[in-house]
Amino acid sequence: TSEILNKAGLSWGLPGTDVNCCGESLRKVGDLELFEKLKEKNRGIFGAKGVQKMVTISPHCYQSIKKEYGEDYDIVHFTELIAGLVKSGKLLPKKDFGGIKVTYHDPCYLGRHNGIYDAPREVLKALPGVEFVEMERIREQSMCCGGGGGGLWVERAKGERLSDLRIEEALSTGANVIATSCPYCIAMLDDSIRTMNAEDKIKLKDVTELFYESLEG
Repeated sequence: TSEILNKAGLSWGLPGTDVNCCGESLRKVGDLELFEKLKEKNRGIFGAKGVQKMVTISPHCYQSIKKEYGEDYDIVHFTELIAGLVKSGKLLPKKDFGGIKVTYHDPCYLGRHNGIYDAPREVLKALPGVEFVEMERIREQSMCCGGGGGGLWVERAKGERLSDLRIEEALSTGANVIATSCPYCIAMLDDSIRTMNAEDKIKLKDVTELFYESLEG
């Protein structure tokens, strides 16, 4: 992430090591008191630092800060930033991926909750040598990975996990790579790929990771 920002020549920084987790998971599992404490501390730090714009990797942080912090923050998801850099010509992919097939999994909190469907796809379609293919259930009808709402911390039996079904759907497209743009989805889908012994059939990548690889061509 930092190297992409630097390559684009953008002025950026971190608000400090004293910034806490956004608290989204705590709120979803019912610990509203601790969520409020984290929220107030983070808002105080953002205000003291004079933060004008935020970029986040996690759709869960995006959702929490944008819609639950009670401030009108200018916040974008990193895929939106990358898509904008590509459109403006400030940062263009170079590496040819040699005709690999890539499909995309819409994270719930990026897509259904915040309507960000196009930016990740625009980034993937801009990569040389990538054939972009869609799964059956996409955008508003996308299947949840099972990690939201505290599901990331719940152990489920093999065959009952939504992430297993999603990997099966990705495999049915003939894709070599399933890309997504949420750390929760990455964790859930990665676990399914391993437990389904599908490592030789499909790889899992963050959209940002693929874009960074493309700059090294």
